[in-house]
Amino acid sequence: MIRILTALCLCLLLSGPAWGQVDVRADLRAGAPGKVVTVTDGDTLTFADGREVRLVGIQAPKLPLGRANFKAWPMATEAKAMLEHLTLGRELIPYVGGVALDRHGRHLVHLFTKDGLWVQGEMLRLGFARVYTFADNRAVIPQMLAKEAEARRKNAGMWALGEYQILTPEEAADHVDGYHVVEGTVVSAAKVKGRVYLNFGADWRTDFTLALSSDAVKLFTKDLLTLETKRVRARGWIDRYNGPMIDITHPEQLEILQ
Repeated sequence: MIRILTALCLCLLLSGPAWGQVDVRADLRAGAPGKVVTVTDGDTLTFADGREVRLVGIQAPKLPLGRANFKAWPMATEAKAMLEHLTLGRELIPYVGGVALDRHGRHLVHLFTKDGLWVQGEMLRLGFARVYTFADNRAVIPQMLAKEAEARRKNAGMWALGEYQILTPEEAADHVDGYHVVEGTVVSAAKVKGRVYLNFGADWRTDFTLALSSDAVKLFTKDLLTLETKRVRARGWIDRYNGPMIDITHPEQLEILQ
């Protein structure tokens, strides 16, 4: 199965529009090039000089990597294989668009080949990763969302699997503690002590909700209370606070569809 999927995606890689992609590097800052000597999983690798690199802005299916009782996510092995194909043994140029290091000391960068191939863009386009962003690293997110949407339209890679399909608000309760994309219509919107709550059902105590802190609200140019009756798509880790809830920390987590 792995060999079949990898061969299929290599055909997509060669035949697709990757080499004519929009160049996002103008919005980023270049760093020192490095040769990739190890690929840990579908979004983490190591340069020959010891720098550990986390491909910022995406999340590939996860491998256990020594964690007890951790089951590999579907397509995790295939995602690692594709990142190896794109990067292993090659000299890549890292570009920074926000905070440069995470709490583990990994370099948070976008990676490009010398001839301009954007590694994140390819992983997204071929369906081996989802967009996964933070408030302190917001560069080129619209371009990444476009790549993800392209893969989703084609049911490419992980988007062909049930585990990664977009959830309805009603399905969110069955996926607490996971990272998911949820799409639905806002039933009501409220502002309480500076926080905004977007509710997707008649009872906010049990139904799916998007919550935004006062700091997050300030990042939006749109009045969030006007989203009532609007269809939106949100992404993030689903927690349980009353009902299932996603904390929205920055605008790119919330796509307004109508």
